[in-house]
Amino acid sequence: MNNGTVNALTNEEKKVLLLLLSSETGAASPEALASGDMVAVAIHRASLGLASRGFITIEESVKTTLRITNEGEELRSVIPERAVAEAIRATGGTSAYLDELAIDKRLSGIALGWLKKRQWAEMEKEGGRMRVTLTEPAIEALGRPSPLQDALERIATEVVMLEEVDASIVSDLKSRKAIEMRTERTRTLVLTDAARAVDPASIIIREEVTQLTPDLVRNGRWKDVQFKRFDVSVPVKPLYPGKKQPYLAFLDSLKAQFVALGFQEMRGPLIETEFWNFDALFQPQNHPARDWTDTYRLISPKQGRLPDDGTVEAVKRSHESSWKYVWDPEKARNLMPRAHGTCLSARQLHAGVSLPGKYFSIARCFRPDVLDRTHLIEFNQIEGIICDESLTFRNLLGVLKQFAEEIAGARQVRFYPDYYPFTEPSVQMSAKHPDLGWVEFGGAGIFRSELTRPLGVEEPVIAWGLGVDRLAMFKLGIDDIRYLFSDDITWLRREVMM
Repeated sequence: MNNGTVNALTNEEKKVLLLLLSSETGAASPEALASGDMVAVAIHRASLGLASRGFITIEESVKTTLRITNEGEELRSVIPERAVAEAIRATGGTSAYLDELAIDKRLSGIALGWLKKRQWAEMEKEGGRMRVTLTEPAIEALGRPSPLQDALERIATEVVMLEEVDASIVSDLKSRKAIEMRTERTRTLVLTDAARAVDPASIIIREEVTQLTPDLVRNGRWKDVQFKRFDVSVPVKPLYPGKKQPYLAFLDSLKAQFVALGFQEMRGPLIETEFWNFDALFQPQNHPARDWTDTYRLISPKQGRLPDDGTVEAVKRSHESSWKYVWDPEKARNLMPRAHGTCLSARQLHAGVSLPGKYFSIARCFRPDVLDRTHLIEFNQIEGIICDESLTFRNLLGVLKQFAEEIAGARQVRFYPDYYPFTEPSVQMSAKHPDLGWVEFGGAGIFRSELTRPLGVEEPVIAWGLGVDRLAMFKLGIDDIRYLFSDDITWLRREVMM
């Protein structure tokens, strides 16, 4: 290594290199090199730079020592199963009733489990009393010192390494919570052959600065100082700054994209009347989707208010003339958590729309469903309508395909004919997920005139309602919709929505 390479080092790196060159072995730990102006942390940091430039190698060793616990101190004086076995032998035989032994009840209770585990005794109840009969292994073990107590004695009085104690004994003592292990990692900085050839006198330490200031330029001192170099490839501890939860960030991004495309946001209440959730959408009151098995109902208050009489009468005429039944205003007043976002489109059409006009909403919806990888009971839906006299069904398919590809990142999209009471023609859109296969996004179509005219709109309206949560699954690369609400801290730290 030439002097140019050496002098390109930072001052901290030069100081560490000089300390290693002055040592007898050319190797030392950061703690051993620490001095008044160089703390161990700074040496650790400098060593990474020296290693990346080939001046040193960093050798790591792991040392695990054993420490005795309070439980271990008790075990050091008495091993429960050994105490019971010795008390039985003291009776002059190999069998005795447990309650006849001069043993503390707490100790004998612990001993029974270990006697059985170590196969030191056979136990049977006789008239409500426990008879304990020692086996041959127990009798043999009593004839020699306890290896557990010998190990505990060593651990209590000297530094004992993990590998110095038999693995079975360590396992036994750990299960009894008699010992704890402490692991220490030691780093040793070792000079490379090329670094050993460096002349310490050639290492020049100059004033080091991190930025060029106006004062340095004016007084010409920039010629005499050394600018600190930063190696961006050196590994550092990861930082996890505060950020939005990935799913919430996705919703914000989705809303921003619609606004950028010129859409206006629609808003409405979470609790709707059946009128706006169903009747205004030309869904007959005897439709099975309005049954309690497919929607929630509010217990109290049970009913809400209907809009102006003119709108109610127009909706009533539309239902009775097309569906041929007697429309019930009392059923239309029933309150419910909204089952879809399309009710917001009905409210917007009633309030008035621009021509041409584009409207959207990210609506929280509620349905009694079975929780699985692609279904939630409470979910978000992206609702949208475009109003213009020149719109066609082909326009709708183009908009849906663009959403799936650009917003969700789907690569394969397909459409199926479908049926909805409020659109004609109607279509279902699905996209292919890499893990789940084809996943339904939602439905769309052109609003029927039986829906739009009672609300005061004569022009064509294309509409869609797509599952935002399923869009997010594609965008975030997950295969279980429930993971959108996960508390997995590793995923939350790693996942970033731009």
